Amino acid sequence: MSGAPGAVAAIPGRMRVLRLYDVDRLRVEEMDVPRPAAGELLVRTRASGICSGDLMDWYVRRKAPLVLGHEPAGEVAAVGPGVEDVRVGDHVALHHHAPCFACESCRRGAYVHCPTWRATKLVPGGIAEYILVPRENVGDALVVPPALPFAAASLAEPLACVAKSLRRGRVSEASRVLVVGLGAMGLLHVIVAKARGAYVCGVDFDAWRRARALSLCADGVWAPEDGASPREHAPFDVVVVGPGTPQAWRAGIAACAPAGTVVLFTPTPEGAEVAIDGYDLYLREIALVPSYSAGPDDMREALQLLIDGVVMPEHVVTERVGIEGAAGAYARMRAGGSALKAMIEFP
Repeated sequence: MSGAPGAVAAIPGRMRVLRLYDVDRLRVEEMDVPRPAAGELLVRTRASGICSGDLMDWYVRRKAPLVLGHEPAGEVAAVGPGVEDVRVGDHVALHHHAPCFACESCRRGAYVHCPTWRATKLVPGGIAEYILVPRENVGDALVVPPALPFAAASLAEPLACVAKSLRRGRVSEASRVLVVGLGAMGLLHVIVAKARGAYVCGVDFDAWRRARALSLCADGVWAPEDGASPREHAPFDVVVVGPGTPQAWRAGIAACAPAGTVVLFTPTPEGAEVAIDGYDLYLREIALVPSYSAGPDDMREALQLLIDGVVMPEHVVTERVGIEGAAGAYARMRAGGSALKAMIEFP
């Protein structure tokens, strides 16, 4: 299918979705294809990545059962009355939340704190053959060039989270950046920070992931047990901590230079207490900066990085499967190692 406006197949009555009941219990199920009402879109999914965040037991169990996935890209199959800026056949990349653009949070660019942003979602989820885009989300849908592969467009949402993280960390060409954790999101941090001209190193327990970071563009890598290595490369004025654990947070703070910034990219489980040496934090003037999800500006920046070829699927996508193989791909990602990111593709 070419993706030219109007070049779409007839919409079926039923579709397949990947529903998660627990981290070890995922099923491909059927449900009715939703129909768009006024102001809504129906998108035929062509690619949808599995997010690293959806591997966290505590995070997905609090939402289960759910149709997994929130990184979809596809082509518009139908538009409801009143939709003017998107046409049938357009290729789109979608964020699962969208802000109102009018509240106090939106006016200061804090889109993820907008009440509308938190209330919106794609229906039924990203790993589904068709997705209904509610009215609130339509204004945040990105029309992408037809030449951009769907697998690349699917990376817009996770890459937007990276763009926001590096912006909040104020990463520039003068920065010395340490990325703690070299999974898919860690590697995206390495690539984008390096593209900004920064000196970038990474740390991870897994030798394969360390080698992958070096082969992409990292200036240095080491294992956590190599205690002297961070000091050999120091000072790091920006440390991006991927794992949401107290141990990783403390390691990031320890590796950070005085007056530097530690970006906390992943949360700990709700209610977890993190013991931090306040005396050390104060005297070294370390800034702790959480970075949660991404907003529309970050999505547009991410899309441009993909269009420019700064980030490509082959950098982090290690497996492409159809929806029938999605549960197995999810399990392999949970096992770690060389399984960085699975892309679910719909023929």
